[in-house]
Amino acid sequence: MLVRSLEEILGTERDVEGGNWNSRRLLLAGDGMGFSLHDTILRAGTTTPIHYQNHLEAVYCIEGHATVELVPSGEKFEIKPGTVYALDLNDKHLLTAHVDTRMVCVFNPAVVGNEVHDENGVYPAATDAAK
Repeated sequence: MLVRSLEEILGTERDVEGGNWNSRRLLLAGDGMGFSLHDTILRAGTTTPIHYQNHLEAVYCIEGHATVELVPSGEKFEIKPGTVYALDLNDKHLLTAHVDTRMVCVFNPAVVGNEVHDENGVYPAATDAAK
């Protein structure tokens, strides 16, 4: 069994700074679960372009208020505590945090741990990230 607390990963290599966000990576590919689990803080007043071409993601909001806008359709979804959204089609989207927003994110396949968005909002495929 694996037991890990948020407190013990703060300030370590699992605490990844991404400019508009901070991702505290509780489970990673190396943990052998087949998915990764992140506790992420989105900074108020930021908009992040994201396009996970190599991963599926499910996100559960536990604090704050954000909007997800699908690109290019422009369809918008309000995200508040208790809301989950799943990017089941590798959806290109804009994520806007209206206030500091805390989300729990699950990625499949699992991320390695050092990923940040590239210029297109993409995390590299796990095999690329491990290099």
